[in-house]
Amino acid sequence: MTKHVKGADALPLNQILAGDCVDVMNSLPAGTIDLIFADPPYNLQLKGDLHRPDNSRVDAVDDHWDQFSSFRAYDEFTTAWLKAARRLLKPNGAIWVIGSYHNIFRVGASLQNEGFWILNDIVWRKSNPMPNFRGKRFTNAHETMVWAGKNENSKYTFNYEALKALNEGIQMRSDWLLPICTGHERLKDRNGEKAHPTQKPASLLHRVLVGSTNSGDVVLDPFFGTGTTGAVAKMLGREFIGIEREHTYRTVAEKRISEVRKFDRDALTVSASKRAEPRVPFGQLVERGMLLPGEELFSMNKRHKAKVRVDGTLIGDDVKGSIHQVGAHLEGAPSCNGWTYWHFKKDGRTVPIDVLRQQIRAEMHV
Repeated sequence: MTKHVKGADALPLNQILAGDCVDVMNSLPAGTIDLIFADPPYNLQLKGDLHRPDNSRVDAVDDHWDQFSSFRAYDEFTTAWLKAARRLLKPNGAIWVIGSYHNIFRVGASLQNEGFWILNDIVWRKSNPMPNFRGKRFTNAHETMVWAGKNENSKYTFNYEALKALNEGIQMRSDWLLPICTGHERLKDRNGEKAHPTQKPASLLHRVLVGSTNSGDVVLDPFFGTGTTGAVAKMLGREFIGIEREHTYRTVAEKRISEVRKFDRDALTVSASKRAEPRVPFGQLVERGMLLPGEELFSMNKRHKAKVRVDGTLIGDDVKGSIHQVGAHLEGAPSCNGWTYWHFKKDGRTVPIDVLRQQIRAEMHV
């Protein structure tokens, strides 16, 4: 699965590429990646060992790849990999970058400097954070993810309905409560130690990929580590490309991903965005006799009513127009979703007219 790439003419899909992330990204064809998930070095600036109250040493991030000589050196590194990443993104591509307070603010500024357009910052609240052993600061219980489009005009993927479904029908917020890797999910090396100090939980990548990619999209992770992005991408039917310079991490990732099974096609289907569903004019309900001219519609609060006209418009006491215009006028509001606002009577009860629209849409999918 590991491959060294030099001047690649085609994308090396579902492979882990060995080498420096900037060099490898610059060897890949421009405008070919749908989404980038990046977990760059945090530049923790540790000044010494950290010990628990019982004097045991904490296995903190002190690897050579997380050490930089200065903030300037880190900023130069950040600019270089972000520039390479932006070149690879398709026009409607997007990027996620995760970090801690040590680096995320510097990364955020660099994102904007390189032309990315920030869409959201997500706070990953850790349900089981590591305690603050020294007791000199607040317990660091979260990390921050920045989600950005390639530019201001990018038509990025956002599966709003799918995320809402994940959250029991409530729109997904920008604070995500998820646990860190523990137990069976935490990968170990031959000595039984953590295979990677900052391994991200699969639940985090599941939410990111379900929310901002579609089946078949190409996801690049330039700091692949032990392969969480690749493992989740494979399960969800996305293509992935990993870049990792450390041989030890690549070995763990290759074994891990080889054991992953892709979910079947039916399981990979996500709830579609309402905006992506076929447009159904209200007049089509009248043409098909689902609502009749002269039939009365009632507002959801039952304070207002209007009659259906033969051309698919409504007329009230002092207003006529579309289902949206009449509803907005009667409520004194700047806008109104007429599909959910207006109801009709059926079998002695009021039903939203959106039920009829969904019947027509269901027929379109048959």
